[in-house]
Amino acid sequence: MLKINQNYLKLPGSYLFAETARRTKEYQAAHPEADIIRLGIGDVTQPLVPAVVEAMRGAVEEMGRRETFRGYGPDFGYDFLVNAIRETDYAARGIDIAYDEVFVSDGAKCDVGNIQELFSSDAVIAVTDPVYPVYVDSNAMAGRAGEYADGRWSRLVYLPCNAENGFVPPLPESRVDVVYLCYPNNPTGTVLTKEQLKRFVDWARENGALIIFDAAYKAFVTTPGIPLSIYEIEGAREVAIECCSYSKTAGFTGTRCAYTIVPHEVKGADENGAAVELNALWKRRMATKFNGVSYPVQRAAAATHTPEGQRQIKSVIAGYLENARVIREGLQAAGFTVFGGVDSPYVWLKVPEGMTSWDFFDRLLDECRVVGTPGSGFGPSGEGYFRLTAFNTLEKTQEALERIAAWKK
Repeated sequence: MLKINQNYLKLPGSYLFAETARRTKEYQAAHPEADIIRLGIGDVTQPLVPAVVEAMRGAVEEMGRRETFRGYGPDFGYDFLVNAIRETDYAARGIDIAYDEVFVSDGAKCDVGNIQELFSSDAVIAVTDPVYPVYVDSNAMAGRAGEYADGRWSRLVYLPCNAENGFVPPLPESRVDVVYLCYPNNPTGTVLTKEQLKRFVDWARENGALIIFDAAYKAFVTTPGIPLSIYEIEGAREVAIECCSYSKTAGFTGTRCAYTIVPHEVKGADENGAAVELNALWKRRMATKFNGVSYPVQRAAAATHTPEGQRQIKSVIAGYLENARVIREGLQAAGFTVFGGVDSPYVWLKVPEGMTSWDFFDRLLDECRVVGTPGSGFGPSGEGYFRLTAFNTLEKTQEALERIAAWKK
């Protein structure tokens, strides 16, 4: 009989968002009349903008004509999208990214989960705590996390982020090979200044470490001076891989498109200590295990980089940020302690005294008919906190906050 990967058996329970979905489904089945408002999973609700739809429609029509039909595309992305990314997301901000440093994929979640395939089995991984679960679970599946007990993995290095330290992660105090950073942060909704991010870049350069920088929510930053890319920091090209997404930027959660930047300067060591470019390894991995994003989807993504596309998606993002303001200010008025929700679609709140984060989930669902996400699902330091998202409609968001405020009284 086949011997399985035992590391999968070490994973605790089900994936966080699968568990919240399961509990919500069970509650809905038991209370079919309940009007449940979902502010839990980070899924968008606004449709694709007209520029994207028009570009996708045109590309589909091309696929229906023999003279313009396309089969397999380039492994790492069509020229028109790769160059649009380089020009509008980087060159426009004074950042030079080479053509073959851009890798178009079907999702940032896929990339941040798959990138660990480049690491040795004994690599030491550090994560901010609380943290997006994929960073932890993908390394646990590969055997790097150790054993799971009392809500912690034995081999992971946790960098606690809480109200006491302003949700700014401390630098690792022990040897670490890889650190995952997500800013604007999921789940806390907080950001790092250039000075705070520079500390990590400098630390990585001094210690020969790698930073995986998840910039999936960069489009939500409105505060001047907050970095939108880690490559705004001097020296970051030597130590950082950056993952970006169209999911929240342009509503592509169901359309699927993203990209990852792997500079040539980022290197690891082979068993003899010789330097090896991670760019070359990622090229090999992508060419072997991925056949590229479809032509219509890449045309749709490219449309978001046009002046009209930029105007349209910024309008949608402004709507989600208005929802975040409604949540943030509504919770504050109701007496909650709240973080995030300014440069991010996520609002992070302290649960009432005497409740765990899962207690609060159940009470909010049962008594307010509102779904959020328990902080403990994001790591040990998430206990006592709760995440709400700004991705529902304004009307539903306002109603949810009215229910919560009435319940709090």
